[in-house]
Amino acid sequence: MKFKGLNPTPGRWMGRTAAALVLLAAPVFALAQTAISAISSTRVAGQDMVRIDFNAPLTRLPEGFAVQTPPRIAIDLPGVVNGMGVSNVPVNAGLVRSALLAQTPDRTRLVLTLGAAAQYKASLSGNSLLVALTPDAAESTQPFGSAAPAPAAMAAAPGMSDSAADVQPRGNAIRSVDFRKGADGSGRVVVQLANAAAKPAVRQDGQNLIVEFDRATLPDALRRRMDVSDFGTPVNTITAMQAGSKVRLIVQPRGNWQDSAYQTDDTFVLEIKTAALSTNKPTEGKGYTGQKISLNFQNIEVRALLQVIADFTNFNIVTSDTVTGNVTLRLKDVPWDQALDLVLEARNLGMTRSGNVLMIAPKKEIAERQQAELEAQKRVMELEPVRTQSFQLNYARAEDVTKALKGGESTQTTTDPTGKSTATVTRILSPRGSIIPEPRTNQIFVSDIPSKLQEIQDWIAKIDVPVRQVMIEARIVEADQSFGRALGIKLGATDVRGLQGGTPGYSLGGGNRVAFGGNYTSIGSQTLQNGVDSATNYTNSNFVNLPANSGSLGASAASIAFSIFSAGANRFLNLELSALESENKGRVISSPRVVTSDQVTANIEQGVEIPYTAVSQNGTNTEFKKASLMLKVKPHITPDGNISMDVEVNKDSPGAVTSTGVGINTKRVQTQVQVENGGTVVLGGVYLQEENDVVNKVPVLGDLPVVGALFRNKSRLVKNSELLVFITPRIMTERTEVR
Repeated sequence: MKFKGLNPTPGRWMGRTAAALVLLAAPVFALAQTAISAISSTRVAGQDMVRIDFNAPLTRLPEGFAVQTPPRIAIDLPGVVNGMGVSNVPVNAGLVRSALLAQTPDRTRLVLTLGAAAQYKASLSGNSLLVALTPDAAESTQPFGSAAPAPAAMAAAPGMSDSAADVQPRGNAIRSVDFRKGADGSGRVVVQLANAAAKPAVRQDGQNLIVEFDRATLPDALRRRMDVSDFGTPVNTITAMQAGSKVRLIVQPRGNWQDSAYQTDDTFVLEIKTAALSTNKPTEGKGYTGQKISLNFQNIEVRALLQVIADFTNFNIVTSDTVTGNVTLRLKDVPWDQALDLVLEARNLGMTRSGNVLMIAPKKEIAERQQAELEAQKRVMELEPVRTQSFQLNYARAEDVTKALKGGESTQTTTDPTGKSTATVTRILSPRGSIIPEPRTNQIFVSDIPSKLQEIQDWIAKIDVPVRQVMIEARIVEADQSFGRALGIKLGATDVRGLQGGTPGYSLGGGNRVAFGGNYTSIGSQTLQNGVDSATNYTNSNFVNLPANSGSLGASAASIAFSIFSAGANRFLNLELSALESENKGRVISSPRVVTSDQVTANIEQGVEIPYTAVSQNGTNTEFKKASLMLKVKPHITPDGNISMDVEVNKDSPGAVTSTGVGINTKRVQTQVQVENGGTVVLGGVYLQEENDVVNKVPVLGDLPVVGALFRNKSRLVKNSELLVFITPRIMTERTEVR
């Protein structure tokens, strides 16, 4: 097939080969002596042959290179111009898809876009350049991308370079595989080759780098896996193996890395270093996602550069007639959208996008166009007829929606250059719009232009949704524990003469007797210590009166008494012992709970109101003060399913009675907390411990050993109290659960 003077068709230039093509774009120079006249493709002996015809023979075989991803072959033609009048020639034969031509003042670059990676051999034949393509998977004795003689069907022409006739020798041997650490912390894989003509292929496979040497052998001693992680470079391991007729090196890097490879004579070096983050970002903070491109232009027209970017990105670019001027730039491996932004910024240009069409013009022109469009829209809004539409609300209240659409309490404050602040009420309705709520049926009637009605409908669809509900349960646990002990004594004696009747008590021998009773009073009654005429009171016989002090323990002390008197019942020694040990444990649990909607404050309260007298200028009045249990909470359901709450818990109770009224014992917790759904958290706790030891005694006598116990009393009180507040929120998901 032969193509001459075809109209260009849009194509997508991909990869770094396309970037290299863009580097060399330039105007055509009519004074060049040699020009490309035709490009054709045929298939000879199972190979794809591309023939490039010139109006004069080339003086030497041109140089070129090949890229595997995307598959491209680029050939530089010094002193040659494009005489076809087109830059994109479709081929669509065999491996070749199209031929792209890019021109600079001193040369033209020919790029063959392929359907699959291939090797090539170039040769000269008269006024033609012949390029033979072989799929990359086939075995070939020619190094990838080098020049060599064509087969018999494409005989070499006189003047063909000697290097092009060289053929790679078979059986290249790898002499050594070594690893070294660079001065900058990079890792270098150094391979010593037996033949300087060997040209390895480097590609990335996932996170690994693969280096393959075609038609090579690896000695058994070098077939191994090297762990080089201890060197502190980005390289972890290197694996060398024989894969058929190829020697394959698998390099496993780590972290964020970048690689470079070069060959000097018979030494091949693969260098891997840590990728440094650039601190020179022209548009820092903006993310670019376009395919990377390299550009190197000296004083190129902006319109021509934009066309190059359009061909690379497959976007349609419309450029205003006012876009003029030249630009010089050098960019390497930057996203194309960032490169476009830099070009536009350099020439003070702006861009608008509509689908896959980019419209580029000076920023002032774009601003004027946008202003004209906005003014036209404003005039349309002022003249467009108003329609009325009703909206049925399911969950939101008509009054609330009306208030929001009108602006309500939503204000926006702006400050002018003079520092003066202005509050502007925001509203969704247009200036011509109006709204009427209908609470009975929960509808709203809106009159506005059609575009605003659609906007209001979309807004209502977002807010008129059921609100999730939350049940909050608080538990207030009050625990009290007290222990008390008191010991006291009453000691007395009396001498009553002339008693009548029998002798009470029990004989102790020696004429002494003893009487027992439950307390001091019973002993006096049994022994008739009050006398016949009741004039003598036995209680007046006390000379020690220190009974057990049980008032602070809240209980009465137990007592035992006995009396020792003579046989004549006229001398008495009375003794009463009192003792108390008290232990008290108590636990009070209050559990208020309330159900509310998301973002809605709920309050539940139970208690009493205590009256008290208040004196003011108007006289004496009776007022009330609350002593109640209250739970006040405002929940918010977070996107991850947790519940954030503003919580206030009060636990008040009546306290001591004073001359001015009844005191209030207050326990209160107020906080903000986030809890998982169904979880329980302790909001706060108070632990109180109280210890009291009291000793009452007769001076001097109470300090005597042993006997001093008859002249003193003791009491000990230990009291512990604890208050804990727990809260548990649960999201109500089922209607039955809400009920």
